[in-house]
Amino acid sequence: MNYSSTPITILLIATNVIFFFISSGDKSLMNKTIMWPYYVKRNKEYYRFVTSGFLHADMAHLFFNMFTLYFFGRNLELILKGYALGGTIAYLGLYFSSIIISDLSCYFKYKDSYGYKSLGASGAVSAVVFATILFSPWSSIYLYGAIKISAAVYAVLFIAYCIYMGNRGQDNINHDAHLWGAVYGLVFTLILIAVDNPEMLKGIVEELKNPSLFGRG
Repeated sequence: MNYSSTPITILLIATNVIFFFISSGDKSLMNKTIMWPYYVKRNKEYYRFVTSGFLHADMAHLFFNMFTLYFFGRNLELILKGYALGGTIAYLGLYFSSIIISDLSCYFKYKDSYGYKSLGASGAVSAVVFATILFSPWSSIYLYGAIKISAAVYAVLFIAYCIYMGNRGQDNINHDAHLWGAVYGLVFTLILIAVDNPEMLKGIVEELKNPSLFGRG
C-alpha cells in the first residue's frame, strides 16, 4: 500500500505522537487539555472534548491506539475515496465528531466530579475500526505478525479489552469511549452509505452472511 495514498491517516498518527511527547513532559499543558468534565461544565472549556482525544497516558496506550488506527484508518481512507463516500471530508468528519460524541457519556456522568479526568483517542479509533470492518469484516489480520484472525474478531477483542480496562478504573484512559465510538462509527458509516451509495448495503449484508473466524485473504 502506497503511504502517499493515505495522507490523512499518517497525519493523524503523527499529530497524536507529537502531542504525546509534548504533553507527557508538561503537566500544566496536560491539565489544560485533558477531558475534565468538572471544568468543562463550570468554565465552558468545550475544547477539551477535542484536545483530550490527542493525549495518551503512556507509550503502550499510544502504540495500541496508533497501531489500530494505522491498520484500519488507511483502509477506511481508501474506501471512502474509492467508493465516492465523501472521501477526506467524510473521514475527518467521522474522526473528529467521534472524539466528541464518545466523550459525552463521561461528561454527563462526571460533570460534578472534580477528581475525574480522562484522555485518549479511544472513541475515534473505535469509530474508524468499526466503520472499516463494515466493508470487509472477514479480512485477515496478523496479530504480532503470527496470529491470524478476522477483522471482525479483532474488533470484538479490541472492545472487550477496553471494557475490561474501563471496569478496572485504574487509569485516566477513557475506556468507555471505545464502546460509544464503535456504535457511532457504525451508525455514521451506514448513514453515509445510505446517502451516497445505497447499492453497497446489499453487498455488506451478503458479506456478513459468510463469517470467517480467521479471516480470508
